[in-house]
Amino acid sequence: MKKNIENIHSDLLNEVVTVRSLTLECLATIQEKDEEIGAFLGIYDEVFLDEQIMKAEAMFATGTATLLTGIPFAIKDNILVKGQIASGASKILEQYKAVYDADVIEALKEAGAILIGRTNMDEFAMGGSTENSAYKVTKNPYDTSKVAGGSSGGSAAAVASLMVPVALGSDTGGSIRQPASFCGVVGLKTTYGMTSRYGAMAMGSSLDQIGPFGHSVRDVEIIYQTISRYDKRDSTSLTPERRVFTSKHKKVIGVPYSFVKRDGINAEVLVNFEESLSKLEKAGYEIKDITINHLDKILSVYYIIMFAEVSSNLSRYDGIRYGLSLKGENSIRGYFNSRTEGFGDEVRRRILLGTYVLSAGYYDAYYNKATALRNFLRKEFAKVFEDVDVIALPTSPVPAFTIGEKHGDPLAMYLADIFTVPVNIVGVPAISLPSGMTSSGLPLGFQLIAPHNGEEVLFTVGKDFEKTQ
Repeated sequence: MKKNIENIHSDLLNEVVTVRSLTLECLATIQEKDEEIGAFLGIYDEVFLDEQIMKAEAMFATGTATLLTGIPFAIKDNILVKGQIASGASKILEQYKAVYDADVIEALKEAGAILIGRTNMDEFAMGGSTENSAYKVTKNPYDTSKVAGGSSGGSAAAVASLMVPVALGSDTGGSIRQPASFCGVVGLKTTYGMTSRYGAMAMGSSLDQIGPFGHSVRDVEIIYQTISRYDKRDSTSLTPERRVFTSKHKKVIGVPYSFVKRDGINAEVLVNFEESLSKLEKAGYEIKDITINHLDKILSVYYIIMFAEVSSNLSRYDGIRYGLSLKGENSIRGYFNSRTEGFGDEVRRRILLGTYVLSAGYYDAYYNKATALRNFLRKEFAKVFEDVDVIALPTSPVPAFTIGEKHGDPLAMYLADIFTVPVNIVGVPAISLPSGMTSSGLPLGFQLIAPHNGEEVLFTVGKDFEKTQ
């Protein structure tokens, strides 16, 4: 089912297919392929699917259908869908059923989309390979010995293997863009505050954003236009007057070459990146070498801030209010038992490190310094965007790696985030575009980064890039 949203919409309008037949086709493909791929943690119940199908059919019958009416979606398991399990791929929330819809889910329901099921992920979005799920490892559809990327690996793999045409994920440090790159699909991380975080399980509150996966720039643009809206329930949601973006299309692409050409970048990734830039140059863009001061410190800034926010956000899983609750000889022992059994190794590691950087005596040495450098980097990016439309980087320094290759080496996994985390630290939007294949047949990704509220710039340049492919 490698049809884009507008083609599927046309088929639905012209009754080439029905909403029900399209949904059943997706379910059949999931049944056929997912035992091997492991993209889904669960399919939503039949009653829920039936209600959605009937609503979408009524919208077509009454002429109120939108471009997303009847379009099947996969939903990352950290986004709440009322009445359905949302586990965050963690044992601590194994049987938790959401009691309300996330704002982005409300928007999709209003548009008449069909929510098919919940996708696998790294536990509480902590990881870059979807190996940290408490339930299974999601495999790359291009080579099942390789990872699908993470933490939204299930959503990326579901789209890449044609189980669904589109999906939602979340991006805290590259968790949409990196799996999009590994699986050969388009993934969009929006400006911080552009999509509501209401109903998304918090990992890093100043970093998290929900965004779409699709087969084309136009697909993610359509989804973005539906889910991007002000939400008063999210205190970080941008108000309408703060969503304005004005910029002249200069057709200039900035590349921080000193940051790109570094130890550890795969040779084929670097060649593909240069070829991608050449294609845009031939399409009329100027390529400009840029400098972003202290960008080399970005990983340290990101991981200190993210660990701190993880420590704070995951304190709510206490075995008392909801989720896994194990008894002990006293309430404190029950608390420790619940968290020890409920959380996996990577989650525990990040909670411990976050607690450390926030502790007395270390707060100033780590967290305050990271926050100060974050503010400096925001100004650096703003300065660069005065002269360029977008900044280009590889999405990942490496193609999809073998399952288990980095699992026992957290530092190697963290270093693989080098090209994606700057975007979350400064809060700007970015998109990963399929840009070719390695000699062994693995997808590669080309990343474009725009100024705050500059999603339309990403769509313009991204479509121009697609034409060169």
